[in-house]
Amino acid sequence: MSTNTMRAGTVVEPGTFAIEPRPVVNEVPDGWVLVDICAVGLCGTDYHILEGKHPFLNYPRVIGHELSGHVARDGEGWSAGDLILVNPYLTCGECRACKRGKPNCCYNIEVLGVHRDGGLIPQLAVPAGNLYAADGLSAIQAAMVEFLAIGAHAVQRSGVSEGDNVLVTGVGPIGIGTALFARLKGATVTLLDLSPERLAMASEKFGFDMGHTGIEAAIKATDDEGYDVLFDATGHAGAIEAGFPAVAHGGSYVLVSVVKDNITFSDPEFHKREMRLIGSRNALKADFDWVMSAFRDNLIDAEALCSTVLTLDELAVQFNGLAEERADLIKVIVQLRE
Repeated sequence: MSTNTMRAGTVVEPGTFAIEPRPVVNEVPDGWVLVDICAVGLCGTDYHILEGKHPFLNYPRVIGHELSGHVARDGEGWSAGDLILVNPYLTCGECRACKRGKPNCCYNIEVLGVHRDGGLIPQLAVPAGNLYAADGLSAIQAAMVEFLAIGAHAVQRSGVSEGDNVLVTGVGPIGIGTALFARLKGATVTLLDLSPERLAMASEKFGFDMGHTGIEAAIKATDDEGYDVLFDATGHAGAIEAGFPAVAHGGSYVLVSVVKDNITFSDPEFHKREMRLIGSRNALKADFDWVMSAFRDNLIDAEALCSTVLTLDELAVQFNGLAEERADLIKVIVQLRE
């Protein structure tokens, strides 16, 4: 590639990932910062893009929204070389959600790597307000903050507190992150997943009890009283609907995952519990800060979360296989530079 282009990890069309040329960034808009990208985490969204399952995406798309890097040039309050992580949610600042301090659900939100090209590329310009200092973290740790912040945000939304009995359904990366931060709040956390292997992994790596493979067994374990807070991270409509009876009277049901289907439930069962049904989307700066603090204080084991580290060229060879085998993975990191 010429000196005027960069190598970008691109999903060209469903099923096809390639390293394609993109123009070098020569001019950065006022209020934006040029970042030398160091590490990129692969997310379920990236696999869905590869598989053609994302409903709001135009191809080709440079993927990557779990990003860390170094500031490339002085400016906008940053110094060249500062280690940062990127909040990938580009917001309008003008809609009602933004004005009420909820930019995570901005009406006009654009997510890097989804609605516009992302960060699987050596350099990326980002609004200055979307950069967070990652002092005390490694570049790989910083690239894992965003996915954990989604679970941390769900925990904060739930109001879970010490002594609460919590069930997390779906032991993928988001579910694991949710479980870890619920435990940091002092809750007793039980896991539910159809895969005994994933439950065993969570037990071995993070010290959770083995959990359950069926909702009936999970409910029975509470003497049929249910859970004070239930978090769904399955991304499956049937699993979400099956979870309603597992919520205790006075409890809360937090939908961390999102599905395209309609969700139905029994209104009498919902009302007699005086249940709260809560949607949780993306994350706020406070959630990113909580995750970074947990890393710095060694409350979260970053090494246990990182399944493998690849180069961009290795990803080009392995991406389709990783998508097929991702049930065995927590977080794959693509390292572009140290």
